Amino acid sequence: VFMHLAMTPVCFSTESDRRTVFIALTVISLVGTVLFFLIRKQEDTKAPGEADSANDILGESSSAQTKMSRAVAAFKKSIKLSFTKEIMLLSVTTAYTGLELTFFSGVYGTCIGAVNRFGGEEKSLIGLSGIFIGVGEILGGGIFGLLSKNNRFGRNPIVMLGITVHFIAFYLIFFNMPNNAPIAPMEGTDDVAYMIPSKEVAIFCSFLLGLGDSCFNTQLLSILGFLYSEDSAPAFAIFKFVQSICAAVAYFYSNYFLLQWQLLIMVIVGFFGTITFFAVEWKAAAALAARGSDYSSI
Repeated sequence: VFMHLAMTPVCFSTESDRRTVFIALTVISLVGTVLFFLIRKQEDTKAPGEADSANDILGESSSAQTKMSRAVAAFKKSIKLSFTKEIMLLSVTTAYTGLELTFFSGVYGTCIGAVNRFGGEEKSLIGLSGIFIGVGEILGGGIFGLLSKNNRFGRNPIVMLGITVHFIAFYLIFFNMPNNAPIAPMEGTDDVAYMIPSKEVAIFCSFLLGLGDSCFNTQLLSILGFLYSEDSAPAFAIFKFVQSICAAVAYFYSNYFLLQWQLLIMVIVGFFGTITFFAVEWKAAAALAARGSDYSSI
């Protein structure tokens, strides 16, 4: 909950509002941390003799291999896994999720708030945009999460839907938002793109951004869990690492690039990321068919 609250793009006009939100997020993060430490460990249901022998084995194991050595071994394993063909192909898709994460969580809200043509409501539209992004995320995550359990067509149609939805959103944003909106001064911009800025189109694009993001994230997590079901921790660590690095890069160039160039970067990376995802999915489907398994079990 704290992560989603912190990522929601909201603009505050006074120092008092900023202080209130800062205090609220700090309290929520502290409460969440305390509750995390209060999670009880799973109770041991083994017989006393079994428990003693298990403790002896754990004691010998921990003495033979320190926590530092296990951490180094896990790091080396992640590095080795990152150079495999499947991970390198999926890294392009993951990179796209990092770029568009930055766009819908920070850049797009800035663009909305900078458009003076929205009248006195441009600041309040930032919060409304964040709400509709969340609606798209929740709707897409719920639907595609349920469909993935009984989906005979695999993951490719959902990823194709996600990139299509995003391309539609980028097209509408390009026509609706001024090109200098991401780098506009504090006073905003009076420029007009290829149409008079529409509040309805801006909010609709927020929903599309959230919906498309849910398509990519649900299917990426699904295919990683399928390919690396026996040892998924390194694969998911690489996923978060690549996504975070690309999100940071996008935050850096978002302060300098016009809107059209930021959209173009996402279109190019998104296109190739979709192709690489298809390649990995087809290979996984072929391997599954070779074992005589039903594709719906993927």
